[in-house]
Amino acid sequence: MASNGDFDWAVPVMRLGYAGRALVYLAVAGVSLQSLFSGGSAEGTSSVFKTLETSTWGTVVLFVIFMGMVCYAAWRLIDAAWDLECYGSDGEGIVARLGMCITGAIHLGLGIGAALLIFTGSSGSGEQSTFSKAAEAVLSWPAGRWILGIAGVLTIGAGLYYGKKAYERAYRKHLRGNEVTRNWDVLLRIGVAAQGFVVAMIGFFILYAAWTYSPDQAGGMGEVFSWLSGQAYGQILVIALCIGLLCFALFCAVNAVYRIVPRASDPDIETLAAKFS
Repeated sequence: MASNGDFDWAVPVMRLGYAGRALVYLAVAGVSLQSLFSGGSAEGTSSVFKTLETSTWGTVVLFVIFMGMVCYAAWRLIDAAWDLECYGSDGEGIVARLGMCITGAIHLGLGIGAALLIFTGSSGSGEQSTFSKAAEAVLSWPAGRWILGIAGVLTIGAGLYYGKKAYERAYRKHLRGNEVTRNWDVLLRIGVAAQGFVVAMIGFFILYAAWTYSPDQAGGMGEVFSWLSGQAYGQILVIALCIGLLCFALFCAVNAVYRIVPRASDPDIETLAAKFS
């Protein structure tokens, strides 16, 4: 096994990635809440990016998001390949590491969308969502329906893993134990649960697109908001999810500062899990 110092270089990549991720979810939840309270509807990531582009500091914010998403995608792949957080190679560990690759790819797609807006003024998706275009491309491949279906199942699995992590508070073992992380723990748990719900729903949309052989059924955050708004008490549910995503933005920000990488950090650092126990 490599010594802790061998992966010191990965820690800054991880911190920048989580900071960029925090900015994305802060933007999505913040813009959506503003729209809801103004009589509009919650917006997906692509729509929020377009809104940001028209603001005074929009280009700067989008560039920071782009860099953060590239770093986050790189971190997830590095983490999965070298198992820097010691998830292991058993069934649960493999699911966790596959989930890292999926979330890394999703966030890389978000970064590319931000870059396209900066350099071309277009997200490149036209009338279709990014997820729909990706699903359409996959369905055109040999065995594309199976590939898309497997991607949907894995994404649902990643969402359920987030839910399990929130229920068991497993995220505590990856955070430095201090006054900040201890005081914010309840909100961190809500944020992880909200993200788990979003990821699982996106996985369901992908799986349904494969089942119906209809790429338009695949969707991202915007489709999750749209589905929720169509349920009983939909407006309240959407507002609750936005608040949950604000908590997840906080979770990402806390991770950017206080996350522990077992194979690159001092083994004597006290974790939040140890602090509570």
